[in-house]
Amino acid sequence: MSLQKLARELDETARQTASMLEGISEALELLAEKQLSKDPTVHEAVQLIITALQGQDRIEQRCHNMALAVRQFALLPPTAPDSVYDEIWASLTLDELRVPSLSGIAAHQVHGEAELF
Repeated sequence: MSLQKLARELDETARQTASMLEGISEALELLAEKQLSKDPTVHEAVQLIITALQGQDRIEQRCHNMALAVRQFALLPPTAPDSVYDEIWASLTLDELRVPSLSGIAAHQVHGEAELF
């Protein structure tokens, strides 16, 4: 797979996760109805959905950042030193992408929420 194709696939992954939000937003609107919103269980469910949506936002941002890095990698000559690759990687906005010790750290923590990474 070419690096450009990989970047397109990352963009498509971000687009698909963003389109999921339409259905989830509709469910939230139903849960927010006055009669339902008084139920503490419904309130808790809404909070869990909001937390998951925040995770989706991070996934979308992560995909866009990786696609950008892949496009930059594709432009480099084969003789480019590792330091150039490291500089591109370090320019990404999400800390867990830039710091190896943080990469995927959410999957290793006990936090009682859905594991997104």
